[in-house]
Amino acid sequence: MSKAVLDINDKPTAGQLVTLSFQHMFAMFGSTILVPQLVGLSPAIALLTSGIATIFFLLITQFKVPAYLGSSFAFISPILIAAGGLDENGASVSPGNAMIGAMAVGIVYGIVSLLIWKTGYKWLMRLLPPIVVAPVIIVIGLGLAGTAVDMAMNVNDAYSFKHFTAALVTLFAAIIFNVYFKNVLSTMPILLGLIVGYIYSAIIGIVDFSPVIEAKMFSLPEFLIPGVDYEFKITSKILLAMVPIVIVTISEHIGHQLVLGKVVNRNYIKDPGLHRSLLGDGLGTFVSAILGGPPKTTYGENIGVLAITRVFSVYVIFGAAVLAILFSFFGKAMALVQTIPTAVLGGISILLFGIIASSGLRMLVENNIDFGNSRNMVISSVILVVGIGGAALRFTESFSIEGMALAAIVGVILNLVLPGRDKKDTLLDE
Repeated sequence: MSKAVLDINDKPTAGQLVTLSFQHMFAMFGSTILVPQLVGLSPAIALLTSGIATIFFLLITQFKVPAYLGSSFAFISPILIAAGGLDENGASVSPGNAMIGAMAVGIVYGIVSLLIWKTGYKWLMRLLPPIVVAPVIIVIGLGLAGTAVDMAMNVNDAYSFKHFTAALVTLFAAIIFNVYFKNVLSTMPILLGLIVGYIYSAIIGIVDFSPVIEAKMFSLPEFLIPGVDYEFKITSKILLAMVPIVIVTISEHIGHQLVLGKVVNRNYIKDPGLHRSLLGDGLGTFVSAILGGPPKTTYGENIGVLAITRVFSVYVIFGAAVLAILFSFFGKAMALVQTIPTAVLGGISILLFGIIASSGLRMLVENNIDFGNSRNMVISSVILVVGIGGAALRFTESFSIEGMALAAIVGVILNLVLPGRDKKDTLLDE
């Protein structure tokens, strides 16, 4: 393994701090603003809360883990369900409901981290083996496939060739940056794809610049404060739409900590401990929800930047968080983000949602899951059909479990009750 240019606690020069922090901010920028665009929330508040959540994460992990927290793609569908979908203007119908659900997710993270602190992590690994987690990840990606294609092709429910060309240009630009570039640019295919798609869209005349012209140079993000901007009312629908997804996001968190540990040559499961990193992730999500931002997760894009640059300094990550906070108050920039055509978002979503599904397949392959084993075949098959098919258990009009939430719960139950469970089949080597 090559030597670090700047190790975890090394202080960069002022010039290095600015340039390297900007690099990390732009690596996460595309994904972090894409999630709120897809679920009708404010990109500015998503950017602001990503910076705040990252600072909380660094504090909780004792400035030992150089990880950046951005918007989680796993919660796109749950947010839409909890919020009641989007209105005719593309905004969440009841965004407060999604925020309440996100707060609950953060609390669950805290409870799990407390249990890990007291009892260790092995019970969690047995509860969430790859045969459960991987198919649920596939469900998350494929369950959103129809949404991505609809965004790419249709305008007001009618097919548009012009808009679909914008989606394809965006898609292929992102693919080219991801596949053919081997430097830092390869870690930012989403952002660069959006830029290329936006320029093409402007050329063919499907971008409305009036919001940018009308926007102030600096403005406050659109906060969603509980009890002020919405009624704080917890319902079973909100909880059942959002909370079960922690089955996937906790597994995602563990995977990121393992990969990051290999990159920087540390064992983050032991020091500062999985309980601390998980608590940092959960606290970031909770604080984000209080302000009106989407749930958070550690970002693979930024881990990619660390691997390429060999700059592991937590000061750089902290600098990126501060820059994200400052950038969220730049009104004209945020207005520009909101003028991105739906087709461009659809084009990039085709790649992103496909990558999510493919990462589930990769988990199955990397963990040598044997599909000649009828137990594995049954668990994965049921999860896939229940999740993608949109199955629902409706007990009353306001109490139901559906879609990927139901699929995740069914998967965990099947794994626990079916005979022949391999005790070594976990995400971590014990």
